[in-house]
Amino acid sequence: MKIDRKLSLGRMANVAAGVALVFAFAQEAAAQQSPVTAVDIALEPDATMIQHAKAANARLLKSFSKGFALDATHHPHVTMLQQFIRTDDLDKVFAAANAVLTKEKPRAWTLKASKYYYIPDPPFGLAGIVVEPTEDLHRLQDALIKAVEPYTVKTGTPAAFFSEEDGRDIQKSLIEYVANFVTIASGKKFNPHVTIGVGTETYLNQMLAEPFPSFTFSVAGASIYQLGTFGTARKELKALTLPP
Repeated sequence: MKIDRKLSLGRMANVAAGVALVFAFAQEAAAQQSPVTAVDIALEPDATMIQHAKAANARLLKSFSKGFALDATHHPHVTMLQQFIRTDDLDKVFAAANAVLTKEKPRAWTLKASKYYYIPDPPFGLAGIVVEPTEDLHRLQDALIKAVEPYTVKTGTPAAFFSEEDGRDIQKSLIEYVANFVTIASGKKFNPHVTIGVGTETYLNQMLAEPFPSFTFSVAGASIYQLGTFGTARKELKALTLPP
């Protein structure tokens, strides 16, 4: 009887180990089937803002050639919301964002660019043109946050981003920024802007000290992008529909 009991316990242990192994494989398979994408729901500025952004970008590249150019895969945009989204739910996010934008009609808005700013990462900085926040922008951001919240995950890895360097160009600070966007970049902390490139802090401080001729611009469209290094809008996932 003692021998049988030992054999029985051994079989039970083997079964338990097998169940655990199967469960682990199932979890891994589920993770592979449900990857995460780092997205940016953004407003597309009109030609006026694009002209100003590209002129500023050219200045930065002349001063610091290792920065990035605003081009077909670095789109000038006004970020409304950045989040980690379950890739399988992207179509639902597209639909949810479309519904919000159809209701808000941002093409009818007039926005104002007021100054340069930059996020320091000594000895460099990521620069942008600040857009004055309005009640319309705040309302739109709040609605987008609520609309896509069911499809978000808390964080992601470099694999969630668009990268031509196997994720080596994705900053840890960028992952943390996207993961905490709602806490640190919405509501009273919302800082709408158009990113214009990277420069040295010395040169950026000179730019910020110059008089900035403010200008107005409008919204030409809206898109959802996959984010890349420095939070750039690298890959268009969906062009959203805006009413006139």
